[in-house]
Amino acid sequence: MALDESPPRTRTDVDQALLGHTTYRSLGEQKLSPAEERFERGRRTTGLWLAPLVTVAFLLMPFGLDGTQKALSAVLLGVIVLWVTEPIPIPVGGLVGVALVVLLGVAPAGEVLAPFGSSTIFTFIGAFILAQAMLKHGLARRFAFRVLSLPGVGRSTFRLVAAFGLITCLLSAFVSNTATVAMLLPTALGILAVIAKLLQDRGLVPEDFNPLRLRVGAALVLMTAYGAGVGGLLTPVGTPPNLIGRGLIEEATGRRISFAQWVITALPLCAAMFAVLVVVLLLLNRPEIRKIEGIEQYVRAERATLGKLSRAEKNTLIAFGVTVTLWIFPGIVALAVGTESEIYSAISGRLNEGIVAVLGASLLFLLPADWGKREFTLNWSDAARIDWGTIVLFGTGIIFGALLEDTGLAKTIGSAASSTLNLSSVFAITAFAVVLAVIVSETTSNTASAAVVVPIVIPIAQAAGVDPLVPALAATFAASFGFMLPVSTPQNAIAYGSGVVPITTMIRTGVGFDVLGAMLVMVLLPPMVALSGIGG
Repeated sequence: MALDESPPRTRTDVDQALLGHTTYRSLGEQKLSPAEERFERGRRTTGLWLAPLVTVAFLLMPFGLDGTQKALSAVLLGVIVLWVTEPIPIPVGGLVGVALVVLLGVAPAGEVLAPFGSSTIFTFIGAFILAQAMLKHGLARRFAFRVLSLPGVGRSTFRLVAAFGLITCLLSAFVSNTATVAMLLPTALGILAVIAKLLQDRGLVPEDFNPLRLRVGAALVLMTAYGAGVGGLLTPVGTPPNLIGRGLIEEATGRRISFAQWVITALPLCAAMFAVLVVVLLLLNRPEIRKIEGIEQYVRAERATLGKLSRAEKNTLIAFGVTVTLWIFPGIVALAVGTESEIYSAISGRLNEGIVAVLGASLLFLLPADWGKREFTLNWSDAARIDWGTIVLFGTGIIFGALLEDTGLAKTIGSAASSTLNLSSVFAITAFAVVLAVIVSETTSNTASAAVVVPIVIPIAQAAGVDPLVPALAATFAASFGFMLPVSTPQNAIAYGSGVVPITTMIRTGVGFDVLGAMLVMVLLPPMVALSGIGG
């Protein structure tokens, strides 16, 4: 009598299962479900007709606004629709709006385009070029493996996830969030492969298990994506919304936030957010195993392939060190002699952050990597690959912020919102700013979120007789959230594109971190602003 036997399970080839998931794949390159494809097609198609319809309808409707305010409102609403639905690239949507405000007579072209000469534009350019050098020559990857090789880090999944997040935070403070995650993702998946094989060899998973669905993999990859968002808040150049928010605050209030003041304000907030992130990720995605073996050997082998520091890496360190030193030097002088000193005024006036950034970036084209061949650390083709779209979007965001102020539309919006919502205290306006920025950042880019929300929040505070600094900074920080959906941020898209993070896992984890992060901003930001001296 034959016994019924189930067919033997095929042993999963971990390396093959993870193959092809080591680089960023955009949403268009992924295998979307029919429902996801319909949604994306519908979203973009809707934007093509909804944006002009909203603009024209607002122009025709009888509102109690003067001509320039009405025209600017109509154009801005149309641009926001373009940013949310993305029928055309987001930077192009901003340029369309800039062209329309000139054509509709809101302001002359010279006045409209003046913000493109802002020093913050040059801070963007210099910081992006420095980051490009760190990525091209492998300096950032070398730093990551250096931290992972610290004693004890590779023996526990909990410590490993936390250490990987710390690496991401520190790198993304100076390198673009997207570039940081794209660079570290292969390392995260290499570590996942080691853990998956360990689970397989110990018989802790079925023979035919799917390594793409391990909780420890989701924790590692999400830590990479979310850690970049947290670390990007640490410095003014960490992420585009920081520069946009800071530029809009300066435009509206005349107060400049120095590099040192920003770091002093953001550091405790980032530290608290990182601690919460570790707890949330490990509670909601508890690793299948705590003690691990083999990670230290993997990291050691990868570090060995890197070899000694190359001449180009040393040059990049020099340029980076010079730039950061000059960025923080005015703050050090201020601590020593005070902000009222002539010495401080002279130094801070000359060491403008935009000038320092392009000076540091210029060193990369002057320091030779191979003098015999007349090869330098970077060439122009490398610089041409930086994110020029973000620079354009930043310029258009500053343009709309300035026009909102110059036309009086910002004051009109602020007065109306303040009376309607009865926002009269710093805490109420800050809470409103944070919630609005988080919601907007879930549906459009963080950069666009800052460009939209900060100009709305500032006049609301002014109309209520409240200093707009704290609410505007809160909106700036909250604009970098958007942890819930793949389309919220590029780093989320990279994490989702890896195939390791199911959409339900991202939503569940992202919602929890959105809520807790927003609460931390509302509670910690006001005292840190007072401590840093920004409000003085």
